[in-house]
Amino acid sequence: MDIGLSSASFYPYVNTENSIALMKSLGFKLGEIFLNSDSEYEVDFGKMLLEQKLKNDFVVNSIHAFSSSFEPYLFDRYKRRREDAFIRFKKVCKIAGLLGARCYTFHGMRSTKFHEINRSFVFDIYDKLIDTAGEQGVKLCQENVFWCLSSDTDFLYELREKCTNPIYFTLDIKQAYRSGRTPEEYIDIMGNDVENLHLNDKNDENSCLLPGKGEVDYKKILCKLKEIGYNKVGIIEVYSDNYKNYRQLREAGDYIYNICNS
Repeated sequence: MDIGLSSASFYPYVNTENSIALMKSLGFKLGEIFLNSDSEYEVDFGKMLLEQKLKNDFVVNSIHAFSSSFEPYLFDRYKRRREDAFIRFKKVCKIAGLLGARCYTFHGMRSTKFHEINRSFVFDIYDKLIDTAGEQGVKLCQENVFWCLSSDTDFLYELREKCTNPIYFTLDIKQAYRSGRTPEEYIDIMGNDVENLHLNDKNDENSCLLPGKGEVDYKKILCKLKEIGYNKVGIIEVYSDNYKNYRQLREAGDYIYNICNS
């Protein structure tokens, strides 16, 4: 499995356009680009990122948007708000396609009671989003997020069953534990449609740490992923206050790499 880094790990201290060169300087050849503001959804900004990608011979595996600003409203009952959110979504998909990203890491709806939503309405919107991302050669990858509906395994199961076209998944380890579940429970639901993996750690005091700094049993999780045939990419995604220096990010990458190859 190839190990990469998310530019979200530098927020808010490094501008997105400078993150690719920084990740490459730390020895990461691929990663996830987190777009932090509306202006970063524009094509001109995407071209700037593309220039940095080519200059640094860097692979953009996935794109992650400032999702709370528009993704929940893709499912709003007010049509005009929904359509405005969709304009942003299309812009992010276009950036993802421009950069050759495989995946769009998607949060979606905020947490609510699954049995109370209009399921046909929601799944019809998902089909539209999947098609729109697919037009750019990008897979829509639903992430399990504790404050979103996607923390609900029943929802994820039905989402996988009811979408007309395939929905894919980003598995986030810390988000699984924050939801009161294990990553293995989400793997059982996502199955071989896992396309992206967020790597982080935790202990009783901290819900997000660098891999290797907590109590997560990575061997168990990685073996479970191997059983479903996942051998793609693992992206280290932490917060900037989870490390003291950039060297620790490289050490976390080596830690995961050594487990994968032990």
